Amino acid sequence: MPRSKLFTKPFDTHGVYPCPVCRVGKISHISLMEAMGCDFCHEIFTVNLEQQQIKMPSRQPPLIWRWNGFNWTEAQLEGVELGWGYGLAAITFVLLPTTLIGIVAYYFPPSPNDIVSWLPYIWTILTFLSHLSIIIWIFIEVYQIPVAAYLRAIANLRNHQGTSN
Repeated sequence: MPRSKLFTKPFDTHGVYPCPVCRVGKISHISLMEAMGCDFCHEIFTVNLEQQQIKMPSRQPPLIWRWNGFNWTEAQLEGVELGWGYGLAAITFVLLPTTLIGIVAYYFPPSPNDIVSWLPYIWTILTFLSHLSIIIWIFIEVYQIPVAAYLRAIANLRNHQGTSN
């Protein structure tokens, strides 16, 4: 038997597992329900023991994680396949406007005597950052990354480290 199979833990509703959403809390069985909940971010998950997966029904389409014996696999959107076309569209959305503004700033520079001669370069950087932040925001919204829970966990860790010293 392979060594990795010896240490795997099958998924069942009575175990305690790391939360795949916040990655800080632990999920465990909720009494009188066929569901599991996180003690930190308070997300509720429905369980499918046959397929060794949990589903977060609080969003549409729901996110699904599969247990591989050690940890949860990457989140999958139920019924949605994100291919390379979405990645290409995101890269184009960030780089095309930035490139256009950068080319215009390069070929039509302001005269060095102008008070705002720095504006085209700052505008190019702001274009890149704003389009990139839109893509990051969409990614966070689609995969429901709990940024507030991460910040709360970091603050808790800092408080515990500060009190133990």
